[in-house]
Amino acid sequence: MIFRQVFPAWLVLLVAVPLIVWLIVAAAQGRGFRSVRRAVLVAVVGVVALTPAQLVSQPSANAVAVQMFFVVDRTGSMAAEDWGPGPAMTPAPGADPITTVRRLDGARLDVVSLAGDIPGASYSVIGFAGEAGTQLPLTGDRVAVRSWAETVTQEVTGSSTGTLTDRPLAILQRVLEDAARREPGSVRLVFFLSDGEQTAEGEPASYAPLAGLVDGGAVLGYGTEAGGQMRSYDGTYRPDAPFIPDLSQPGEPPAVSRIDEANLREIAGQLGVPYAHRAGPGPTADLVAGIDFAAIAADGRGDVESTRDLVWPWALGACALLLWEAWDGVRAGARPRQRVAR
Repeated sequence: MIFRQVFPAWLVLLVAVPLIVWLIVAAAQGRGFRSVRRAVLVAVVGVVALTPAQLVSQPSANAVAVQMFFVVDRTGSMAAEDWGPGPAMTPAPGADPITTVRRLDGARLDVVSLAGDIPGASYSVIGFAGEAGTQLPLTGDRVAVRSWAETVTQEVTGSSTGTLTDRPLAILQRVLEDAARREPGSVRLVFFLSDGEQTAEGEPASYAPLAGLVDGGAVLGYGTEAGGQMRSYDGTYRPDAPFIPDLSQPGEPPAVSRIDEANLREIAGQLGVPYAHRAGPGPTADLVAGIDFAAIAADGRGDVESTRDLVWPWALGACALLLWEAWDGVRAGARPRQRVAR
């Protein structure tokens, strides 16, 4: 039982407690049972003023909403040209054809494909490189997802400072917690798209604290063990741009990036989702086919909580005490008065 406190508790106590104490003292001084009854009446009326209630949970009649969060690696290593070739998506009118050679091309193709696998969901994209940020706030517009995929780029090579795979951890936690607070009945899916390579010093933080906020999804890996070379990017994409050099090697040959599947599998384990290696273009429906949205929704997350007032038993008791008080008053008034002799 809870108290909704229609009247503030401090006000009720300020009025009721002194009255009850005064009536109990009066009863102790021999003023009879009437003072005790009145003290009980004041206490019952005080409870009514606090409005006792009971929490009630009812299943929601609304359909379960699905929210898809895409965490996309935009570091320079995602420009490595070791992903399967083929058309990624239909370009905008007048634009050059897009070919899927770079890892980032595969990631953006998969984002569009996954969004199409669950129509009617809400979608959000978080990109990360040297820093992380929300590139597409949560929206139900699939066209916006496609527009993002057609325009996303790798980080500018000259400003790259290396990265760790935990760069998007803080912002992902924030958006997941916000989504859970705003729409607790929704199913939240997280898709982490990366090559898993880490080029900055330090140990990445764990994604395990987010597992309770994630209902499904996958970690998708891009690249090969043999690795691939990456073209530099200065803000304008050029297919013939020079390769990023490996400054640690004699002669500064083109750097080679290799997928780190061990790291990606560890992130998948921390989030509680499967890992899948994306070696080239292909359907993504199997990545969401095993998610039972009805079973997830059955955990009661979509239940609507309300309160049911329990005032009536206390109000009934107060009425009974008032009737008793009135009856005593009537009886006292009906008694014959003794005349005082002069």
